[in-house]
Order: sequence, then C-alpha cells, then structure tokens
Amino acid sequence: MNIRNLGSKLNTNQAALILSEENRLYFTGFPSSNGTLVVTPESGVFITDSRYIEAAENAVTEVPVRLQGQLYQQVFDLLQESGCTEILVEAERMTLKELNTWRKMLPTYSFNVSTRLDDLANEFRQQKCEEEVEQLQKAQDIAEAALTELLPLIKPGVAERDLANELEFRMRRLGAEGISFDSIVVTGENSSKPHGVPGEKLVETGDFVTIDFGAIYGHYHSDCTRTFAVGQPSEEMVNVYETVLKAQLTGLSAIRAGISGKSLDNAARQVIVDAGYGEFFGHSTGHGVGVEIHEHPYAGPKSEDTLSLNSVVTCEPGIYLPGKFGVRIEDTVLVTEDGYRNFCHLTKDLIVL
Repeated sequence: MNIRNLGSKLNTNQAALILSEENRLYFTGFPSSNGTLVVTPESGVFITDSRYIEAAENAVTEVPVRLQGQLYQQVFDLLQESGCTEILVEAERMTLKELNTWRKMLPTYSFNVSTRLDDLANEFRQQKCEEEVEQLQKAQDIAEAALTELLPLIKPGVAERDLANELEFRMRRLGAEGISFDSIVVTGENSSKPHGVPGEKLVETGDFVTIDFGAIYGHYHSDCTRTFAVGQPSEEMVNVYETVLKAQLTGLSAIRAGISGKSLDNAARQVIVDAGYGEFFGHSTGHGVGVEIHEHPYAGPKSEDTLSLNSVVTCEPGIYLPGKFGVRIEDTVLVTEDGYRNFCHLTKDLIVL
C-alpha cells in the first residue's frame, strides 16, 4: 500500500524518484544497497542489479521489478509510457552530483527540487501501521532482554567498551538483525558526555553508568536509555537523577496527538530549568524512530513538527555536569489520541548495582 498511497498524492504529470536506501526500504519493504524506485500516479517500477534481482522479485509486490541495464533509458521509457513530465526528487537526501547526473541523462524532464517528496515520505513514515508497531515492540523487547542479561556484569573494574560489546552481542544473540547505533556505555565523568564513546575507562564504586542502546528487528529500530548507580550514589547524584526522572515523566504526560514537538520539549525542559540545571541540558527532548533511528517527528526547542496519531517519538531529557557525571532517561512511545503507549518496560527507579 505504501507505493500506491504515494502515487495517489502525485499530480497526473508527476513521478517520484526514490534513491535513498531508507525510503526505498520503507516504500518497497525490501532492504538493499542498490535500487531505483520510480513511482507514478498509476504505476511505477523498482530497478535493481543482479545481486538483488531474485530476492526483489519475491519481495516487492506493488510494482514490477526490473533488472538494471541501461538505467536512465529504463526510467525514460517508464516516464514516456506514463506521460509524466516532472520528476520529484528527495531534495533532503539527494546529492548535487546525483541531481546533475539525472538532469544530464534526462534533459527533457523537469526536476522538482522542492521538499515536496521529502514531506510526503516523512508524512507517510510518521503514521506507523500495526505491523510497524509490532516490529518496534519486538526490537525493544530484544534490547531489554539483553540489558537484563548485562546488569550482573556491571561492576567495579569492568571497562565501558567490554560492557558495550557484551550488550551488542547479546542483542544479536537474542534475535536482533543489528544494532540501532553504536551502543553508548559511559561511566563516571564520561557519563557527562551525551554521546560519549565507550573506551577503556573502568567502572568504579560511586559511579553512574549511562547506557543508551537499541536493537533492529524487521528493519525497525528501538531506542532506550537508562542510568544506573554502582555503589551508593551521592546526594547530588540522587538529586540530579530525580530531576531528570521528573522531567521525563512530565514530558511523557504531555504527549498526545496534536501536540507540537516544541511543546513536548518545553514541558520536559522547564522542569530541568526550574531545578537550576537548564544550562546542562543541551540536546533536544526527543525524535521519531522507525526504519531510521532519527526521523520525524522531532521534539526540540526549534522543532516545527507536530506529533500525529500513531507517530513514534522518544522522550529523553538529561542533565550533564562536565567532569562529574551525567544522567539520561529515555523511552520510546507510540502517540495515541489522548496520550501514548510506551514500548519500554524497564523500571525507571534508580537501581543501585
């Protein structure tokens, strides 16, 4: 239905040219590193090379699949048959080199370089169907099971990198197709870096350990962050943790269909500002999740997005005190008419390991 839905949004003289791996995957359901998807109001074609042709013929059902030969001629022939004269491109994803090449090879066609195609793709991708929701939940379940296995290994003397490797191995062993991103496992002063890279730093008694991680299942990503204490935390650490938790719960309580990303961000951020830590929360409160780990809708101070029914978004405020420690708590949720459904089931109480 994805390709047909896109075609229905095009003008009678328009065709959509989709080259990006992520949008190809979304619209065809077929993952590949090579492929050209052309969608017209009435039809379309998916063209790929010999590495993928057999698998594509079995997987892509909405449009004919063709073996790539003279690619530009193949696209030209389809456009001639369909009567299209204007080609919409992925302006946010297409390189200038690609655009110039296509213009050179199809000189009689007009190329629409507005964000019209990007906007349509983002609109469709925000509306998660039941199957997509199931894939997202399965990805989260795998990630949570792996983290549960990891917790007994988090102890003084263990290196961040070793914990990250263990976590990723366990996610794959439990059924993940891959990891959503390089897992973030940072401890002590390194936890003050929101996207710190796991290294040789050893966990010490009295540290916070922040773990930001996700699994891929059915081509859909999960995203979750939890912060743990190793040994008894200081009063300041507990206060910061409780502030972040309050901010996260406040942000979650604001989520519903129709709220702006800016309003969601402000709801969580204001709690941290009121507690005196505003300058130590530098990133956005949330982002969409799907076939990409970061996609629309975005929830930040400058966001122009609106959370729509059945969109998926994270809520992940944090406080990061340079040279000391940091705390982030993150859930991924499905937006409902009057609230949300949380994919994450891990406790958010401060666990002392």
